Amino acid sequence: MRKRCGYSLRKRLFWRLLALQSVVLILVMIVLFFVWQIFDFRSPDGTVEILRQAVFRQPSGELSVRETEDLRQLRKDAPDLWFTIRDTQGHTLTEGLIPPEYASIGNTLDHIGQAKFAKGLGDHERPVALMKWIPTDWGQLQFLTGTDGPTASTFLLRGLSLILKVVIPIVAVMALGALIATPIVVRRSLVGVDKAALQADTIDIDQRGGRLSADDVPDEIAPLVRAVNRALGRLDEGYERQERFLTDAAHELRTPIAILNTRIGSLPHGPVKTDLLEDAARLAILTEQMLDLQRLKQGKSPFIKVDLGQLARKVIIEMAPLAFAAGYTVQFDVDHAGEIDGDPLALQRALMNILQNAINHGGRKGIISLTAGSNWVEVSDEGPGIPADLQERIFEPFFKRHHDGRGAGLGLNLVRDIMCLHRGEVTIANRNPGAVCRLSFPSG
Repeated sequence: MRKRCGYSLRKRLFWRLLALQSVVLILVMIVLFFVWQIFDFRSPDGTVEILRQAVFRQPSGELSVRETEDLRQLRKDAPDLWFTIRDTQGHTLTEGLIPPEYASIGNTLDHIGQAKFAKGLGDHERPVALMKWIPTDWGQLQFLTGTDGPTASTFLLRGLSLILKVVIPIVAVMALGALIATPIVVRRSLVGVDKAALQADTIDIDQRGGRLSADDVPDEIAPLVRAVNRALGRLDEGYERQERFLTDAAHELRTPIAILNTRIGSLPHGPVKTDLLEDAARLAILTEQMLDLQRLKQGKSPFIKVDLGQLARKVIIEMAPLAFAAGYTVQFDVDHAGEIDGDPLALQRALMNILQNAINHGGRKGIISLTAGSNWVEVSDEGPGIPADLQERIFEPFFKRHHDGRGAGLGLNLVRDIMCLHRGEVTIANRNPGAVCRLSFPSG
């Protein structure tokens, strides 16, 4: 399955906002173009172009204009059309009312290729006009007119000029505004989401009842927050039902385990009895550990000072017969043991579980050592050790190194949970030969 890449809400909003503003601006410009609200795309250049296409020379040499469709439309659109067309031979063609300012120009501007006449200054305003010499099939002709006519080239040039001078600067300003405003708006709008994310990070399976706050969360995201809270509520209910089941099951198992131990004790000595005693001990330890775990989570047993030396002695006294029966020699060293804060019963059974694990996987030979320090207790054996890739996995629930039908893969997981409640840790490492498992507690 292809992994979906994440995206930045700020970037997406910025680009979409800028695109929307640009489209709206372009649409407004188009509308204004078509209703002639920005530019009247007409100029004397358009009239000159229409006259150039319409002019011709009669056989007598006189200049004249054909009644082309463009010229006919121009006369219709501009009833005050006026123009003067001259050639280098002195032939002149005029039409309309020529302004006095241009009526007497004559050949004064023959040496100038093109000239534009703007409005004059002062009280008298001169009409705008354009003079241009253009090569035609009839020779060089001078066109002089002040009437505006439509021209495609003028439309394109002015449109391009409008884009360069108006549209692009406006889009640039909008982009700058969106670039500055979008992060601010998004950050302020998502303050509640950030708070909810921080609250979600603090939710832990051992501290149930946590919920995400919907305060300051946008209405569009609030349904997601409420759905997450409902899911958390369902998880809490399911976890509580599971814990109640485990507690009830552990209580129910106590009696049959006690009966099982009594019946096993009456069997004659031998390998079968040894195996049965180990299995029964494992069941008893797991059962009591489940009860210890629930008791610690509910806070019913406050921590007290626990002497690690005394703790180790109790465990070795209870578990030594199993170790001897399985073929091991037991070594015990607690001369430098210290005290820690904890629950003695839970720690005793956790240590018993570790020792039971060494008995089961130590190879049925060699020495099993139990050692205590200032804030740690460890159990070591001389067995085959644990592969490096399994040293973390063995603490997972229901993980089993050997699928021989013995155990459920819960023992070390329960040990780790109990150590977590004591703010400590359980670690396993190899040595030559065998493996060593250490329970470490916080100093002081």
